[in-house]
Amino acid sequence: MKTRGRIVAFLLLLVIFAGTISPTVGGVLNNIKLGLDLQGGFEVLYQVEELKEGQKITEEVVADTAAALTSRIDVLGVSEPSIQIEGGNRIRVQLAGVEDQNSARELLSTQANLTFRDSDDNIMLDGTDLKQGGAKAAFDQNGQPIVTLELKDANKFAQVTEEIAAKPAPDNVLVIWLDFEEGVDSYKEEALKPEPKFTSAPRVSQRISLNSVEISGTFTVEETKNLSGILNAGALPVHLEEIFSTSVGAQFGESALNSTILASIIGVALIFIFMIAYYRLPGFIAVISLIVYIFLILVIFDWINGVLTLPGIAAIVLGVGMAVDANILTYERIREELRVGKSVKKAFNTGAKEAFTAILDANLTTLLAAIVLFYFGTSSVKGFATLLIISILVVFLTAVWASRLLLGLLVNSGYWDNKPGWFGIPKKRIHAPEENVETLDLTTKFDRFDFVHNRKIFYIISIVLTVAGIIVLSTLKLNLGIDFSSGTRVDIKSTQPLTQEVVAEKLDNIGLSSEDIVISGDKNEIAVVRYKEDFSQEEVKTLKTEMTEEFGIDPTVSSVSPTVGKELAKNAIKALSIAALGILIYVAFRFEWRMGVGSIVSLVHDAFLMVAIFSMLRLEVDITFIAAVLTIVGYSINDTIVTFDRIRENLHRNKKITTEEELATIVNKSLRQTLGRSVNTVLTVVLVVVALLIFGADGIRNFSIALLIGLLAGTYSSIFIAVQVWFDLKVKELRKTGGIDVQKEEKKWGSDEPVV
Repeated sequence: MKTRGRIVAFLLLLVIFAGTISPTVGGVLNNIKLGLDLQGGFEVLYQVEELKEGQKITEEVVADTAAALTSRIDVLGVSEPSIQIEGGNRIRVQLAGVEDQNSARELLSTQANLTFRDSDDNIMLDGTDLKQGGAKAAFDQNGQPIVTLELKDANKFAQVTEEIAAKPAPDNVLVIWLDFEEGVDSYKEEALKPEPKFTSAPRVSQRISLNSVEISGTFTVEETKNLSGILNAGALPVHLEEIFSTSVGAQFGESALNSTILASIIGVALIFIFMIAYYRLPGFIAVISLIVYIFLILVIFDWINGVLTLPGIAAIVLGVGMAVDANILTYERIREELRVGKSVKKAFNTGAKEAFTAILDANLTTLLAAIVLFYFGTSSVKGFATLLIISILVVFLTAVWASRLLLGLLVNSGYWDNKPGWFGIPKKRIHAPEENVETLDLTTKFDRFDFVHNRKIFYIISIVLTVAGIIVLSTLKLNLGIDFSSGTRVDIKSTQPLTQEVVAEKLDNIGLSSEDIVISGDKNEIAVVRYKEDFSQEEVKTLKTEMTEEFGIDPTVSSVSPTVGKELAKNAIKALSIAALGILIYVAFRFEWRMGVGSIVSLVHDAFLMVAIFSMLRLEVDITFIAAVLTIVGYSINDTIVTFDRIRENLHRNKKITTEEELATIVNKSLRQTLGRSVNTVLTVVLVVVALLIFGADGIRNFSIALLIGLLAGTYSSIFIAVQVWFDLKVKELRKTGGIDVQKEEKKWGSDEPVV
């Protein structure tokens, strides 16, 4: 009965999972808000500056400005706008899904200082003379779109019109201005131009005693709606200077979403196939827990009202790799226990218990890197970091708790007793219990490798790579993206193949020529254009309008001012430094300081290698590259900690280490025992990264390349650098003290295991 009961409980849980996920996953996916890189839209970072000399930019002024921007966004009808005050004097606005980006940006940034002036530019009336909410979009008697303004005082308007009417023609005009610039604008100069800056200039021939006036012109219905909206919202109390902007065309966003989802499905499917093929029954349980993991990630992200971005999707998929790592750690320990002749039940209980410490330490250090990334990252990177943090927390719920619960039900049912093949272990590799073989004495496929005594070769390889990297960096420098170097990047997409000559000609025609044009895409349908200068709002508007008209697809335009570029570079360096310091402190506290030093040396090695390869391949270094570096910092330290955890476990089997050879034997044995886990873990994540690289959107291609380089470098450095550095430092201690008293260090290292 117990056997049947546990299997029934297992099947019942599967039914509950399926019954919960199937009917709700569609709604959850529909509720999740997409970032502008996945549905189009724009993001602008405004610097709040004084409107007139002597004005002070206080917190209240910035808050009032943000409120005015919010009111204007309401006019656009954007469902999920994001307006955030940053650094005291900056406001970041994100509008995803807005259709007319040019009009939206103009509506946001226009000062909306309404003035009525005479022909000599003297102010007769201004925005304070309007009733609150008195501006309305309407139509005149000919059906033309106009804006009507309701005034507070009809008598004042009568006096103004009487004064204007008394002037001789052609000076009897009441000129309506929006954002008149003193000392720059002039009615008499603008009146001679085919497209004057003033809104309208009706002639006044008699006194008019009305409490409403009309603004007419060559308006569209949408323009009158926007104009009335910003007049009702009120004039901005400050000047807004764009210091960063990103504008993504809707077609770019849709294409990026579709391709990245496809890549994610392929990558995750490959992981599922590998886990089942290699780990058999536990692998099947891992697949179930991973499905639950992905569902919970989406549910939690929906609950916190998060915005899913392109890097965010990558974070979810990479999180699958982290969850797999927790499963692999547990399953490898279970397989070791099975190999020494333990029953399936005892192997499961012991393996799950022994793997927990390594899982905890590894994920906490990755969590530290994710928190640093969130604190210093920009909007899209914050989304990546948020999902990474959620992923790490959910890993403990699914890969640690749920996975063990499900596997425990099957194991404790007794049905799989004496069936190690269901765990991927052939019977010929299992020792009989009477042989008294311990797990730490098991042979591995890597026993012929002597890592410690060949460490100088690894050092030489790393030194050569480092020197080569220094030479490459000193000669080629980094191909910095606009995030760090400032400037403008334009991604033009066409329904037809493009050439540099065609794109250059079109840009020359609008006065925005560039010598840096790169054609890409499977059918040469994408052109990437770079400028050293950051574009003004007017230049962005011109570019988007002309390129959309020419190629039929709204381009993506990103512009970064020198101020923001320097800040991003500074914050990137700060983020990496703080993450490295935090990891050093944690590892030193949790293990010992020598392991912390070894970990940091390997991390610096990985980060530098990634930078050098990006320089050599001339790949663009942008803010997502920093996200990739910090992600690899987490993955690399994860791998290193698992190895150190096994070294600690093997050391504690001895009371005292007296010779260098004893220490070398322990290190070699630990590396051999964890190498299989390292290979399997990196393989599963590489499967995802390669899928993202081949099938994913262009926007995360460099991100995927950086991850691939970092994963391989991280696996190499954790084995051949971090552990070897620790070994050399430990040998110095051994020579100095004449021996390592493991029993004395046991409490300091935080282990509760008895010394053998």
